[in-house]
Amino acid sequence: MEAAGEARSAAPAGEEPRAKAPGDRRCSSSAEEAALEVSWVQGFPKKNFGFINSQTVCYPCGNYILFLNIETKKTTVLQCQTGQVGAFAANRNSQVLAFSDRKLNPVIYIYTFPELNKLTELKGNAQLDYTLLAFSFTGPYVASYSSIPEFVLSVWNWQENILLCSETQPGVTATSLTFNPMNWQQLCFVNESSLTIWHIERNNDEHHLKQNPVKLPDGQGSVSPRKDLFFPVSHSEDPYHGPDLPVSAIAGLVGDEAETFMPRNYIKPSVHPTAHCWTATSEIYMGCKEGYVLAIDAETCSVSVLQQKPLPEYMRKISDVVSYVRREVQKKKGGKPKDLQKPVLFAMAFCNEGLYAAGSEGILFFYHVKGLQYEMKICADILQPISSLIFSPDYTILLLVTDQGTVYTYKPAQSGEVVKLLDACSSCFLAGDFLTPGNKYCVSVTISGEVQVWLLEDGTCLSKLNIDIEATAMACCPSSNSVAVGTKRGQIYFLDVTKVEAPRVVHRIFLSKFPVLSLHYDQSGQFLIARATEGHIFILDARPSKLFQVLGYVVLADEVLDLSVASDFKNDLVEVVLLLKVAEVQRARLEIFCLSSALATDNDKYVNAQGMLNASAIKKEQYDLDYPLSSAVRLKDNIVYGYCTCAPFICKYHLSEENMLEDPSLFLSEKRTPSNQFGAGFLCLSPNSRWLASAAKDGVLFIYHTFTMDILAQKHSHSYQGGGIRSMVFSLDGKFILVNGENDGALVCLKWKKIKKTEVKEAAFHWQSLLAILNKSTLNENIVLKSMAEWQFDPESTSESLPEEKFKEAPLKSSNVEVTEEDGNINSLYSASTNDMTWIGQKIKKVIREETQRFANQKKELQMGIKKLRKTIQKMMLENEQVPDIEKLERHEFNLDIEEQERAQAEAEQEVARARKEIEMENLANRYLQDVIKHECWDAMCVKGRAVKCFHMACEVKNYPLKGHSEEELETLEKVLRLKKIETADLKIQKKNLETESETVLSKEEGEKAEEAMADDSASDCLIGSLSSQYGGDTSILYHQWDLHTREQKVNQIVLLKDIIYKVKTAFNKEFDIVAQQKEQEIARVKERNLRIREILAQLDLQVEVWEPALTDDEIPEQALTVQDSEIKVEKYLTQQEREKAEMLAKLEMERHLAAMDNERLRALNDMMGGVLEVKKEDILKMDIPPPPFISKPEHVWSDEEKKIFREHEKKVKQLNEEKENYRRALENELKKLEASIQETTQNFDETVCKLSERKVKIEMVIYQEELKIVNLIYALLLDEELDTREVGLHNFLMKKEKEKVKTARTIQTTKNKIEAYIDTYENAIVEEKNLECGFTKEFADVPANLFDELFQLYKHRPKTPMTEILPDTANPYGDGSGSAEDYKDALTLLMKAMDELDSPEHMPNGLDLSMWEHFCLARRNKMESEELVKWMALTLAEMQAFLQRRMDDNEKIKSEIEDIFQELTWLQEEKMKLQLNLTVQFLLKQGQVELESTEIPDYTDAILINKSVIEELNCSIMAQGQKKIASMVECKEFSKGIFQLEWEHKKMRMQIDDLKQKARDIVTLPISKDRQLFLTVLNYDSRIAHHISVMEQTLGIMDKLHKKNVKNRQKRIKDLEKCISLKEQANYELSLELKEMLVSVSERRHIFEAADTRHVSEKIAKQRYQKILKKKQLQGLVKEQEEQFEILQAEVERLKSRTFPIL
Repeated sequence: MEAAGEARSAAPAGEEPRAKAPGDRRCSSSAEEAALEVSWVQGFPKKNFGFINSQTVCYPCGNYILFLNIETKKTTVLQCQTGQVGAFAANRNSQVLAFSDRKLNPVIYIYTFPELNKLTELKGNAQLDYTLLAFSFTGPYVASYSSIPEFVLSVWNWQENILLCSETQPGVTATSLTFNPMNWQQLCFVNESSLTIWHIERNNDEHHLKQNPVKLPDGQGSVSPRKDLFFPVSHSEDPYHGPDLPVSAIAGLVGDEAETFMPRNYIKPSVHPTAHCWTATSEIYMGCKEGYVLAIDAETCSVSVLQQKPLPEYMRKISDVVSYVRREVQKKKGGKPKDLQKPVLFAMAFCNEGLYAAGSEGILFFYHVKGLQYEMKICADILQPISSLIFSPDYTILLLVTDQGTVYTYKPAQSGEVVKLLDACSSCFLAGDFLTPGNKYCVSVTISGEVQVWLLEDGTCLSKLNIDIEATAMACCPSSNSVAVGTKRGQIYFLDVTKVEAPRVVHRIFLSKFPVLSLHYDQSGQFLIARATEGHIFILDARPSKLFQVLGYVVLADEVLDLSVASDFKNDLVEVVLLLKVAEVQRARLEIFCLSSALATDNDKYVNAQGMLNASAIKKEQYDLDYPLSSAVRLKDNIVYGYCTCAPFICKYHLSEENMLEDPSLFLSEKRTPSNQFGAGFLCLSPNSRWLASAAKDGVLFIYHTFTMDILAQKHSHSYQGGGIRSMVFSLDGKFILVNGENDGALVCLKWKKIKKTEVKEAAFHWQSLLAILNKSTLNENIVLKSMAEWQFDPESTSESLPEEKFKEAPLKSSNVEVTEEDGNINSLYSASTNDMTWIGQKIKKVIREETQRFANQKKELQMGIKKLRKTIQKMMLENEQVPDIEKLERHEFNLDIEEQERAQAEAEQEVARARKEIEMENLANRYLQDVIKHECWDAMCVKGRAVKCFHMACEVKNYPLKGHSEEELETLEKVLRLKKIETADLKIQKKNLETESETVLSKEEGEKAEEAMADDSASDCLIGSLSSQYGGDTSILYHQWDLHTREQKVNQIVLLKDIIYKVKTAFNKEFDIVAQQKEQEIARVKERNLRIREILAQLDLQVEVWEPALTDDEIPEQALTVQDSEIKVEKYLTQQEREKAEMLAKLEMERHLAAMDNERLRALNDMMGGVLEVKKEDILKMDIPPPPFISKPEHVWSDEEKKIFREHEKKVKQLNEEKENYRRALENELKKLEASIQETTQNFDETVCKLSERKVKIEMVIYQEELKIVNLIYALLLDEELDTREVGLHNFLMKKEKEKVKTARTIQTTKNKIEAYIDTYENAIVEEKNLECGFTKEFADVPANLFDELFQLYKHRPKTPMTEILPDTANPYGDGSGSAEDYKDALTLLMKAMDELDSPEHMPNGLDLSMWEHFCLARRNKMESEELVKWMALTLAEMQAFLQRRMDDNEKIKSEIEDIFQELTWLQEEKMKLQLNLTVQFLLKQGQVELESTEIPDYTDAILINKSVIEELNCSIMAQGQKKIASMVECKEFSKGIFQLEWEHKKMRMQIDDLKQKARDIVTLPISKDRQLFLTVLNYDSRIAHHISVMEQTLGIMDKLHKKNVKNRQKRIKDLEKCISLKEQANYELSLELKEMLVSVSERRHIFEAADTRHVSEKIAKQRYQKILKKKQLQGLVKEQEEQFEILQAEVERLKSRTFPIL
C-alpha cells in the first residue's frame, strides 16, 4: 500500500471552494491543467492518539490525520481542507473517526476507515472550537464539548446526524470525556478539579442529560460527607442569641448565590484528577496529582480511596532497597527522586487482568485490585513521562504515548520489554531541503537540532542524528552530499550524508557570537552564504575539499530581512540579493553584490586583514523600492519580485534607469499582483526560475508563473492556527515541494497531480543540465567528504557540552576586543582559547598580534611617557597639598581626561536628579498621606484628643475626641426627637382619655388604687438601665425598654442613645478643659517660683537641678504637627536664597556684637566696679574685705597704728561673716518655702486629676451601658434582617421548586400520554404477531398433515445467535456492552444472516414444493421480524416506564421539599413574632445586691419580677440597724479622740515652757551691732545720713543717663525688628495667598463630595418608614384600646367577685 496513493482530502461535500485570486480568471486554463497533491506527511502525536483497528493507529498532525500501520510501518494521510484539526476521536469497534476543524463555527466530520469516506457532518452551535470528542463503546453515539463561549456538552447520533441532547456548563474547561463501555447512557466528564457523571435518560425518541457531580476527597485523601448549608439538619435556638440560621442568611445572600454559597473555612481543596478509566462493573478508577487512586461508583457517586496492600517483610525490604537504588541513580543523573510508593498517574488502561497505569516517572505500573486494596508491580520503565495508555481492540497490544509524542508498544501477555513504534522529535520542524541529486532523499531539521533523512518516495525515515544544540537554519549542498546546519550560538555544523542510513558530523565552524538566521547555497554548490544578526553576511567555500573555508564577511548598516542567491553560469558569477529594512521609512532597500570564483582561489586580494570583503571586489549595488517588502527574489534581466507587507500583493520591479523617479535611487513597482494571502509571507523561486512560490501565515501555498504571474496551482497545506508556513523548497527536478509549518509540527511533501508536459520537460531539462555541471564535482567532493573524520565533540568545550547558561557566562571570562570598520562597529567577546574562539575573533586577534609586533617600540615609548607624566602629576599633587588653601587647586583640575570627567559629572548629576526626583515624589506621597490622615483624624475633630497628666504620679486622663455632627446626622436626630415628642404627646392624650373613662366606671377607692398602681408602673418604667442622666445625658427622650417592638423604634432608640453618649462625652470634655487650664496655670506659677529658686541657688552657689514641669506631646498634641529644628538630625538643605539670607543675618549679628564691644564707658565700668555702680544686698555673699598691705610683715614689726588697723580689719571681717551667715539662712528658708509651696500646689492638682480619672471611669461605665444597649438593639435588628433574608431566600427557592414541579408534572403528563399511545401500538404489534401465527395455519391448510406438522415445527424453530462477532474480543473486559433497545437493528441483521442457512433448500421437508418452501421461508422471516419488533417495543416501553417512574420520584421529592420549605417559612414567622415580643431589657443592679459564683449568665427562665417596695422596705430596715451600729462606733471613737487631744495639749504646754526659757537666755546674750553703736555714739547722725543720701542721688543720676542711652539702643533695635517684621508680613501675605488657593481647592472637593450625596434615597426610605410608623401607630392604638377594655372588664370581674364572695 503506497502512501502517496492513499492521501485523501477531508474537505466537506457542501463546502464552497476557496476564493480565487483576481488573477484566477486570467489563468483558469492553466489552473485546470496543473494541481498539487500531498505525497506524504510526517509529524508526531502530541495529545490525541487512538486505534482505528487492531493493526492501525491514528493521530492528528496539523491539517492532517495520519494512519500508521503497526506491522508495515506505512502511513496513510487524511487531510482537513478547512484548516487545522481540532478535537479528535476514533472508534475502534465501528472503525470510524471523528474530528473537528478550527474555523469559525466549526464542524465535526465523521469518516470511515480504511475507505476514508465521509459519512456525515455534525453542525452544532459552537462558535470557536471543540475541545473534546468521545465515541460510545456500543451504538452510533458521539459526545462533544465546545470551548469558550458556550461550554456545551452535546450527545449526537452520528449515523442519523441528530443532536440528541445538550447541556451548558458556563466557564467549565474539560480535560477528558469518556463513555461507559458497559452502558452508553453514562458519561464521565472530568476537569482539573472535579469529576461529573452525566446520565443520558431516554424517553423513546427524547433524550435528557442529568448531572451527578462526584464529591472528591480533600488533599489528604479523606472523604467527608456533603453538608447542605442552605438547609441545615436542625434548627437550634438560643434564648439570648436567637435561632441558628444558615450562613447564606447571615451573609445576606438571596437567590442562586444563597443556595451555592460556602464560607472559606468550609472549603477544602479537593484532589485534582489526572487520569481515569471505566471498569467492567461500571466503576471508575481515577488517579490524581496527590498520588491517590480512587474508585467511584457511577450509580451512587460514592468515592473510595484504594490502599496498597501491605507487603510481606521480605518483600518490603526488597522494595526499600530497590527504591533506594532508584533514588540514588536519579540523584546522580541530576533528576528528581521518584516516589514509587505513591506515583502520580497521568494515564490508565483497564483489562481483564487488572489496571495498567503510568505517569511522569515514565514507569508502567500494573495494579491488581481486590476490594479497596491493590498490589502494584512495575512492568516497564521508558524514562520519559507517559501521557496516554491505549489498548488495541483485541487487547493484545498496549500503546504507551509520551509527552513528546514518542510511541512504544507493550504486550501484556508476553510481559516483555517495550518496543519503540514511533520516535518523535522534541520540537517542531525548522526547515527541509532535498539532497543532491534531488529526486531520492530529503533532509529536515528540528529546532532542537535533530536531523532526519527521509525517503522521498513514501516518506520513510531512514536515519536520525541529534547534534543537541538549538538550530536556526539548514541547507543541502548541490555539489556534495553535505548538509549545513546553523545554530543560535553562531556555529555551522557540516554533516556527511553520503550514507543516508548513517549521517555524521564532519566539521564545525564557529563564525561569530551572532545567531545564524539562514543558510543559502548557490546552484553550482561553490559558495555557502550565511546570514547572521546585526547585518552580518558570511561567505564560505561550500566544498569539503576546501574544508569549508570562510572566505570573508560583509557587515550591513540596516537589518537584513531576506536573502536570495542567483547563479550566472555564463559569467561564472554568483549574485547575492539582500532585502534591507529602512528605518523610519515605509520602503524597502535592495543590495546586490557579486561573488566570483576568484574569491576562493585568490582570497587575499578580496578581503582585508580582518576578513571583511572589499566593497570594490564584490561590486555592491543598492536600490530603494517604493513599498515595504518582507521577501524578494531576483530573476534574469534585472527583474525582482517582492512580497509586500502593507498590502496583500506581489510587486514586480525592473531594475533599470527607466523606472527611476526624480530621485535616482527610488524604483517604482512595474506590476502589482493581488494575493489572497494574509500575514507576513515570503517568496521562493524554483531552480529553473519558471515558478514563483508564495507562502504566508494563512498556510496556503500559491505557485505562479514567473513571466505572466498567473496562478499555476495552490494548496492549503497548513493553517493559520498553526502559525502558517515556516519554510518551503523546490526539488532540483521540480517534481516535489517540501513544506513545513510554523508550529503544527507537520512536514508535508507535495507533488504535481497534473501539470503541462512542457513545464515538466523544461524542469527536467534544467535539472539534467545542472546535473551535467555538478556530476564531476559532486563525485570528487563526496570522496573527500567520505574521507573526512567524524567531528569529535569536546566534552570540555564550552560551546559544545555546557548548558546554555554556562555558554552565555563563558564569554565573560574572555578578553574584550573592539574593532571599528567603515561599515559599522563590531563589539564582541572572544575567548582566549583557539578552539572556542570565533572566526572573527581569530582574525582580529591575528591583526592585533601583528600590530603589536609592528609597533612594539612605539608602544614602549608611549608607556614610558605615560609613566613620566604620571609621576609628574603625582609630584604636582603633593606640592598642591602643601600650599595654603587659597592657592590650592581642586583635585579635578589635575585630571587630564576632561571628557571622561565631564561624562562622570554628567552621570553623577543625572543620578542626583533622579534621586532628587524620587525623594520629591516620595515626599509628595508622604505629604498627601499626611494630609489625608490629618484631615480624617485631626481637622475633622471638633474636639481634639489630648491628655492631662499628674505632676508626681503615673496617672493620666484623656478626653474624648469628638467629630462634629454632620448635617444629615443633625437632621436625623431632629427628626427622631420631633417624632418622639409627637408620640409622647399622643400617649399623654391617650392616658387622659383612659383616666376619664375609668373614673366613670370605678369607684373612688378603686380609683385611688389604680393611681397607686399607675405610680408603681411609672416607677418601674424608670428602669432605664444606665446612669447617663447623672452625667449630662437626657434619658427622658428615650423609648421605654418594654416598648421597643418595631424596627423603626429600635433604629430611633439607637440614634437617641448615640446622642446621649455624645452629650455625656461633651460634658466630660468641659470638665477636662477646666482641669487642663488649671494645669497650665499651675505650670506658670511653678515657673515663676523657679525663677526665684534659680536666683537663690545662684547666690548660694549650689549646683542643684531645679524641677521644671512642662506639658508633653500628649497634653499639647498640636506639637506633633510642627517639626522643631532640634528634631532634625541631618544637615538642613538650604537653597541659594536661604544661604544668602543666613549669611546676611550672621554678618549683622557680628557687627552688632563688635559695636557692643567698642563701648568705652561700659568697658571701664566692668573693669572698675564689675559693671554696677552700687553693691546690692544680693551681692553681699560675694563681698570680701581686702587685708591691709602690711599683713605680709611679721607681727612684731607692726606699729601701733598698724595693729589698730588690723584689729578694725578683724572686726569688719567678723561682721561681714555674720551678715553673710544671716543672709544665707534667710535664702535657705525662702528656698524651702518655695519648694514646699510648689509641692503643695502640684499635689493638690494631682488630687484633682485623680478625681477626674475616677469620674472618667464612671463615665466610661455609663458609656458602656449605653453602648451595650446599642449592641443589643443592633443585634436584634441584624437578627431580624437575617430572618427576612432567609425568608426571601426560601421564597426564591420555593418559586424555583414550583417551576420544577410544573415542568416535571408537564413531563409526567406528556410521558403518560406517550406511554398510552405506545401501549396501543405495542398491543397492536402483539396482535399482529399472533395473527401471523393464525395466518400461517390458514395459508398452509392445503399442505398434508404430516408435512404441516413438520413445517410448523420449523416455523417455531429459531437459530442460535451467532457468536462469531464476539469471539475475537474474548480478551475485551467489557464484553459486547449493554443490550439496550438501540441494538435492535444490529440484532435483527445478525438474525437474518443466521436465517440464510435455515432457508436453504437442504432443510426443506421431503415432498414439499419449492415455491411453497419459499413462501414458508418468507412467512417465517415475517414472523421473526414481528417477534423482534415486539421485543424491541417491549424494551422501549420498559425504558419509557422507567423514565416515567424517575420523573414521578423526582416529583415526589420536589413535593417533600416544598412542604419542608412551607414548614420552615411558618417557623420563621413564629421566630419573627418571638423576636418582636421577647425583648432584651437591661437592668442596672447595685454592686453587692447580686453576686454570681461564675461568669456564666444565669438562667432566668423561672425568675419572677416582684415589687420594688418589698426590696426597699427590707433595705430600709437594714440601713436603720446599720446606722445604729455606726452611731455607737462614732461615740466610742469620739471619746478616745478626746483622750488623745488632752495628751497632745499637755505635751504642747511643756514645749512652750522650753521655748520661753530659750528666749530668756537669748536676750541675756544679745550682741550690739556697729550701726547701733554708731547711733549711740555719733553726735551728728542725721548729717551723716544726708551725706549718704546725696551720694545715692548722684549715683541715681548716672544710672538715669545710662538708662537713656540704653533706651536709645533699644529703640534702634526696635527699628531693626520692625524692618524684620515688615519682611515677615510680606512673607505671611504670600503664605495667605497660597492658603486661599488651598481653601478654594478644599471647598471644590467639599462641593464634589456634597454633590455625590444620596439624600433622595434616604428621603424615599424615610417616607416608607413614616408610612410604616403610622400604620404601626394605628395598630398600637387598637391594641391599647383593647387592653383598656380588658382592664375595665377585669376590674369589673374583681368587683363583682368581691361583692359576691366578700370573705375572699
